[in-house]
Amino acid sequence: MPGKDFVLRMTPQETAALADAAVGDLAQRLAGRLLESPPRPAPDDPAHALALLHVLDHLKQATERLQQEAAVSAARAGAGYPQIGAACGMTRQGARRRWPGLFHHSTEKPTEQLTMTSPIRPFDVLLVEDDIADAMLIEEALSERGARNLVQVTDGVAALEHLRTPGAPRPDLIVLDLNMPRMNGRDLLKVLKNDDDLQTIPVVVLTTSTAPDDVTGAYSSHANAYVTKPVNLEEFERAVQSIDAFYLDTATRPRP
Repeated sequence: MPGKDFVLRMTPQETAALADAAVGDLAQRLAGRLLESPPRPAPDDPAHALALLHVLDHLKQATERLQQEAAVSAARAGAGYPQIGAACGMTRQGARRRWPGLFHHSTEKPTEQLTMTSPIRPFDVLLVEDDIADAMLIEEALSERGARNLVQVTDGVAALEHLRTPGAPRPDLIVLDLNMPRMNGRDLLKVLKNDDDLQTIPVVVLTTSTAPDDVTGAYSSHANAYVTKPVNLEEFERAVQSIDAFYLDTATRPRP
């Protein structure tokens, strides 16, 4: 994917020295321009240092705005949080905390949102998940394997509305949480597997529950797989990518 081979020609120390020199020179010139009208300050006058501090503060704000724009551009071009974080010398968790919502999730109301478009192969994934943090992790894990048409809804009612909307893409895979408002994953799974039009869509339950009743109940309702969400972020990512790899790359999908 784009950004996978992100390599810098200089070391971080060399880049820092270059950036410090460039920003320092710019700040000195801007501070000088701010002080052109009044008389030049005496050596013991703090005016120049205060002007420099003022300019540097605005440069910092400008840098943060430009970083936000660059992060959005990188995400749109296919980079995930790991690559965005690496470009800024931070972990992917740090990048996610600094620039949350790069993939346009919303907690306002149960709704579906197309978050990745124009895939090389048109894989459509319906994610039924009300936890915004887990949804972002799942999307990030999928983006690491290539573009996906990912639609996220936050409960079973919204999922059925999307699936039964005329002209809506039929998902190649449904990833389903169990505990959600309005209609939970257990009830949605029963509806899906008893619907002649929807029952052939592979459904993977991805949930925090390890309760034997939940596992047995999911398979009794004909879930195609039951996966417990790992606590460790890297294991979580690998679990999602394993699901994606099997159902969208390895398994033969039914024709629409």
